[in-house]
Order: sequence, then structure tokens, then C-alpha cells
Amino acid sequence: MKLQQREKTIRNMQNAIVYVVDDDAQVRNSLRLLAHSIQLNAETYASPESFLKHFRNNVPGCLLLDVCLPGVNGVEFLEELRANGILIPTIVMTAYGEVALAVRAMKAGALDFIEKPYSRQKMVDLIQRALSQNSSLQGKLAESKEAQARLATLSEREAEIMKLFFAGENTKRIASLLGVSTKTVDYHRWNVLKKMKKANMVELAHYVATYAGDGAAFDGPRQTKRAK
Repeated sequence: MKLQQREKTIRNMQNAIVYVVDDDAQVRNSLRLLAHSIQLNAETYASPESFLKHFRNNVPGCLLLDVCLPGVNGVEFLEELRANGILIPTIVMTAYGEVALAVRAMKAGALDFIEKPYSRQKMVDLIQRALSQNSSLQGKLAESKEAQARLATLSEREAEIMKLFFAGENTKRIASLLGVSTKTVDYHRWNVLKKMKKANMVELAHYVATYAGDGAAFDGPRQTKRAK
């Protein structure tokens, strides 16, 4: 399994795109050549608007983002990306080493904050680190989609019983709360575990908390309630 994951990571890196957003044409060209020198694809843009028109969220990649951009601060743009659910690993670049700006960039989710001029090796190391982080993120996003898809197969009663188990209730207590037999609760619990492909409720609780929040926001499908 580890070998397969490593091979997948290598494939993702080979297909990855290094996005560069900087209004300085010389910087854009320099970073494009740097990416190509380590066998990576690169796309360069002079403005955030151009980047957004061409950005593909389903393709592995990282973003090299300048702070001083036409009409917008690079850190503000990063905050906008995060607010809109775009989590691409980002390296923020600046010609001015302002501590407050660096702190703000890191709070906005920047992988790192680097001052110009920077060494070639430093940038290569950061790009590789960013792409490695992106590979992990893509894997977690895929798992999250799978978890949501499995949750969507649960009936309202199954989702209700799952949440009660997550809240620490036992079979007898749940049966009493819902006015059903313990056998009915056990039947629904078995169905939940089968649909979610987990061995027990502890394992399921960890899976849901990791890949689908805590499950509290899941209300189950909007169906006519099944008979108790």
C-alpha cells in the first residue's frame, strides 16, 4: 500500500502545475524556467483574475503568489481563495520583509512566506514541499467525497441512530429514546456499519470525524420515514 501511495504521489507531481501570479514579467519567466528545470509544468499570470480564469482545482499544483499585485494585495487574495474553499498550497513572495504581513499570510494558510531575492534551492525545496502537501490534500478530499457518498445512503432512522451512538448512548438507551426494541436498534446499527464499510461504531466515529466533520450536520436523505 505504501508503495502504491508513493507511486501515486510521484505521478501527481509529474502532472502538477506550478502556478505563478506576479506582475513582474521577469519574475514570471524566471519561475517558469525554474519549474521546467525540475520537470514540472508551469503557468504564469500577471493578475489574480487571469489566474482564476485558468485555475483547475482538480489538478495537483501549488501557487507562487506575489504580495504586490495590481489592484489587490496578494495576502488579501489568498484570504479570498481560502474563503471560497480553494486550498491550493501557496508560497507568498515579497520584496519587503514585513513581519505583520508574514503573520497574516501564514494565518491565511500560506505554506511559507519568502523574501525576494531568494535562492534557487530554497524555492525548489518549497515547491516540492507544496506539491507533497497538495498530494496529501487531494487524497483527503477524495476520502471526504467517499465518506459523504456513503453517508448519503443512510436512511433517516439509520442516521439518527448513528448520531446517538456517537453521542455516547448505548443500545438500551437508544431503544428507550426512540420507542423501539433493542433488536431494531441493533438491526439499524448493523446496516449503518455495512453501508459505511466499518467494523464497529468506534471505527466509524473516527472515520466520520476525520472525513466528514463530526456527522452532526448530516440529516440523512429526505425520505418518507420508514416503519419502526
